[in-house]
Amino acid sequence: MAEIIQRDGTWAFDGSTVRITPGLHRSVPLFRQAYGEITVPLAAVAGVVHESGRRRGRLCLRLREGADPLLQATGGRLPEAADPYRLAVDLDRSGAAAEYVADEIRRSLLLDRIPQEPAGAYLLAGPPVPVAVRCSDGTVSFDGSRVRIDWADTSDRVKRATGPRAVAVGELVRVEWLPSRGAEDGFLRFVTRGTVGSELPPEKDPYTLHLWGSARRDLLTALVATAVTARLPHPAARAAAEAAPGRERATVPPPRAVRHDVLLRRLRELGELRAGGVLTEEEFAVAKAAVLRDFD
Repeated sequence: MAEIIQRDGTWAFDGSTVRITPGLHRSVPLFRQAYGEITVPLAAVAGVVHESGRRRGRLCLRLREGADPLLQATGGRLPEAADPYRLAVDLDRSGAAAEYVADEIRRSLLLDRIPQEPAGAYLLAGPPVPVAVRCSDGTVSFDGSRVRIDWADTSDRVKRATGPRAVAVGELVRVEWLPSRGAEDGFLRFVTRGTVGSELPPEKDPYTLHLWGSARRDLLTALVATAVTARLPHPAARAAAEAAPGRERATVPPPRAVRHDVLLRRLRELGELRAGGVLTEEEFAVAKAAVLRDFD
């Protein structure tokens, strides 16, 4: 067993897996603490680096492309401090321990002849479900089969007018996530079959959470993005399906009769909001289109 224990966290390697546990110190970012312990199989590892600095060193684990739903969902846009595959190493005898752990991982990669090409399936599970995050635009939750968005009182009135969103995994095409940075807002967008190509801005899109508040809290939306991504078809599988002619995914349309009254009620409510001056004609059109998409 090769192990290093630091204030920033713990790495333990047993020859087949790297177990990464975040530290409990207040200096450890909230996202890493919320994501929790990660078990990385050796088959998902592309390499490891131990870097020495003037004040502190660090261990960096590099994963194979396509092996981890977290890296797939965040696209390398996680702030460096929130990256769970980096460990800050104090300048003392820990440097030797860090180098030993790195050497053991490298040696096992060579002995097991781990391939370096992209993985054809996710080799890490991602965060457990159910998972729910409250952010600046509302609350988003995922139970493993359905995403639900409940808007906050501060959300755009178009979003609040369309009501809560509930989208089954089977209706999703992809998840897009961008953290807020400085003066630039972020977003968490759920792209469905009916919203592919939508050009609505995040603050108006009823399938998108606009991230404009606390960057520290909004970063947690990556937990939901990752959990959903882990349950969507892997990019390699999607590419293979698109390349295979005549193999379109069969879908069973949901029964409409039982939802007809709900649709009429939602449209009636939107009409009343427009008549009362709460929604403009443009906002009414956007909200109406979003409601109708839910019943397609």
